Amino acid sequence: MTGRLAATLGTRAIRLLDPEAAHRATVRLMASPFAPRLHVRSHPMLRTRIAGIDFPNPLGLAAGFDKNAEVPDAMLRLGFGFVEIGGVTPLAQAGNDRPRVFRLIEDGAVINRYGFNNDGLEMIAARLARRRRLGVVGANLGANKESADRIEDYVKGVRGLEGLVDFYTVNISSPNTPGLRALQDKASLTGLLKRVIAARDKLKKKAPVFLKVAPDLADADKADIASAVLDEKIDALIVSNTTIARDAALKSAHRDEKGGLSGRPLFAPSTALLAEFRGALGNRVPLIGVGGVSSAADAYAKIRAGASLVQLYTALIYKGPALVAEIVEGLPRLLKRDGFATVADAVGA
Repeated sequence: MTGRLAATLGTRAIRLLDPEAAHRATVRLMASPFAPRLHVRSHPMLRTRIAGIDFPNPLGLAAGFDKNAEVPDAMLRLGFGFVEIGGVTPLAQAGNDRPRVFRLIEDGAVINRYGFNNDGLEMIAARLARRRRLGVVGANLGANKESADRIEDYVKGVRGLEGLVDFYTVNISSPNTPGLRALQDKASLTGLLKRVIAARDKLKKKAPVFLKVAPDLADADKADIASAVLDEKIDALIVSNTTIARDAALKSAHRDEKGGLSGRPLFAPSTALLAEFRGALGNRVPLIGVGGVSSAADAYAKIRAGASLVQLYTALIYKGPALVAEIVEGLPRLLKRDGFATVADAVGA
């Protein structure tokens, strides 16, 4: 049995478990000696450089899978070009009550309302300090639910992970922490980014700062975010997080659960938003496309819409780790078909 077939069968078996139990079982598997290694080779034309970081390929694992930095290098061995751990908050927190994650199987989607459950900054930093550093790993930063100064929580994250990650993502777009998305308004966002950048600039070991935004934005919000990103010299914009919108076409009985919707229904709106930000920012700020990616064609569509890098997570639940190989090996064929020599040539084309 090939490694990819075994990985696919393992995915089907784990999916028989409750969604949250399946998540924990998968992380434990990836931390074990039995973790799949798929020996995926990145074609040289997939090499991508943004924010001073060299990526072997543009496909990344989105935040939310490896919340506590338990398996970043094991995920890199699957063929990902980079991994984003977290979200990380200064203090450990349990998150929202269970059940808090639901599979929408008919829709190829998931709804979660985890609420930034994680082991806290100190423990996560200790794990990152022990890793072998096999590739590019970034950290998604959040704020504690009961924090009196949420902006300071992001500053603590930057300081606490100094030298341990290759980039920081300021996540103000989770729908599962009440009031967090209010930080996307112009005044709050500008104040947040100024303090985060100032804290980063005081460190001996500096890393780029990315910003992750929600898909549920009014036109005025989009303009304010684009302006703040340029004014504060943010290194990249991640478009987008999960959505609180619910399309009438959703079929699953779980479609009305509260939380953020991810997966296939998010592909079209998140890609449209990505293209809008590409139009507003041009090539002045690199974009990272995330939302509903489940094939090489999907990843390529994000790239053509303006993304220099692409992330996924939900599709792994349904297609398993062999999906990484499918995308990394499929992208060069699509680039060659359309006459592009590198990923950079196709961005926004």
